Amino acid sequence: MKKIYISLFSLSVFLFAGCANDFLDVDQNESISTDDIELFNNNEGAKSFVTAIYSKFLDYDMSSFQWIGLTSIASDDADKGSSPGDTGSDKDLLDALTFNSSIPSVRDVFNANYVGINRANQALNILPKLTKADEGLRNRLIGEAKYLRAMMYFTLVKTFGGVPIVDRLPNPSSEEDKLMLLTRKSATEVYAFIENDLKDAIAALPDRSAYPSSEKARASKGAAHALLAKVSLYQQKWQNVVDHCNAVTGYSLSPDYAKMFRIEGENDAESIYEIQGVGEIPAKGIQQYSQVQGARGAGGWGWGFNTPSQSLIDAYEPGDVRKEGTIIFRGTTLYDGRVVPNTVENAAYNLKAYSSKFTDADHSDTNIKYMRYAEVLLMKAEALNELGQTSAAIPLLNQIRNRAGLANTTALSQSEVKQAIWKERRVELAFEHDRYFDLVRTGQAESAFAKQGKTFVKGKHEVFPIPFDFIRQSGGITTQNPNY
Repeated sequence: MKKIYISLFSLSVFLFAGCANDFLDVDQNESISTDDIELFNNNEGAKSFVTAIYSKFLDYDMSSFQWIGLTSIASDDADKGSSPGDTGSDKDLLDALTFNSSIPSVRDVFNANYVGINRANQALNILPKLTKADEGLRNRLIGEAKYLRAMMYFTLVKTFGGVPIVDRLPNPSSEEDKLMLLTRKSATEVYAFIENDLKDAIAALPDRSAYPSSEKARASKGAAHALLAKVSLYQQKWQNVVDHCNAVTGYSLSPDYAKMFRIEGENDAESIYEIQGVGEIPAKGIQQYSQVQGARGAGGWGWGFNTPSQSLIDAYEPGDVRKEGTIIFRGTTLYDGRVVPNTVENAAYNLKAYSSKFTDADHSDTNIKYMRYAEVLLMKAEALNELGQTSAAIPLLNQIRNRAGLANTTALSQSEVKQAIWKERRVELAFEHDRYFDLVRTGQAESAFAKQGKTFVKGKHEVFPIPFDFIRQSGGITTQNPNY
């Protein structure tokens, strides 16, 4: 009987569980037959395949400590934090830019995203076969799966450069599929794949307003346009950035910056897409996302990692409300009445990761703001300025500044406005997992790290190393990034 592959096997299982020849050795008991597929041939069954993709973003290896290490601790916005002797397994190496291909953070982020990609491929394989589910729902779910797959490939390409493009469920007996899993494609090819997924998602997804409140967490047409604008930004496709930002409609800036990162501000008018701090069986949040960044020491509530750097603190202008909306300072009282005693180990912590409520010892209810309307305005401003339309870019920049309690920018020339936008991105999006990549894509990395006494090596640190285990398992099919 023909088997249809819908288990939660991942690329990491294929590649890292044993020797290189084992990666396609799949236990057929983990598959279901075409007869059994009738169990899922309904609306709720169809949804379950896409729910499995969303749920991956709640996992520790996907959205928590290791991702925090690569995107924030490695940047100039944050220090390792915690106790001096607690390395966080490799966070000291990331902080110092002395990491290598064997550290857990690069391995886990690489593997976790391929787990999610495999789930997306499972959904895309099975949804067209569920003919008893509503056709409109199936088409929408296919759009959601492609949006989420694009998210994960965007994470991979900006983190590692070119990576394998796994666009289908691999056949255990196919040599071609083995090569697909082990062969890196160029970054250009990965970006093209992401763009195609997002164009398909745009065609299939509804506007956010079309979803009932019970489905507010799902990807929408606006989210796909916003992500495609950002993918275009990274490739300096300036007109595409403008066009897709213009297509993001129905959103507005929240009047209160700080409240966006509290329970009351989740999925608000500014929110385009969030990784939700709730999950499935059992109900849970993003595993230890708040805990690893919470205040450490007597009177604290967490591990104390990813603490604001002095460089970030100094980047805020006097009167900028975003400073108090982003940073927890020792010796202060938080919005929920919690006192941050002087006995905690670090002088400051990440307020955007803070939660008043833990659903159990590890999980909190904090959402991760993946895309906000403020970033759409800043992306559009940057692109317009690059296209020579500086006078049109300035009002967009001023919207962001004015919401932060600041006066209009004094920047006038194209060069001045570019620097002003880059600075605004830093303080507006601090601790939202963009800073390291922004430094790289804008060419600021070497000078920014030099100010902290760290050496950013050109031709090396633009990307992180491909995990050593993957290089080894590929048997020479895939090579390492330069200088690692």
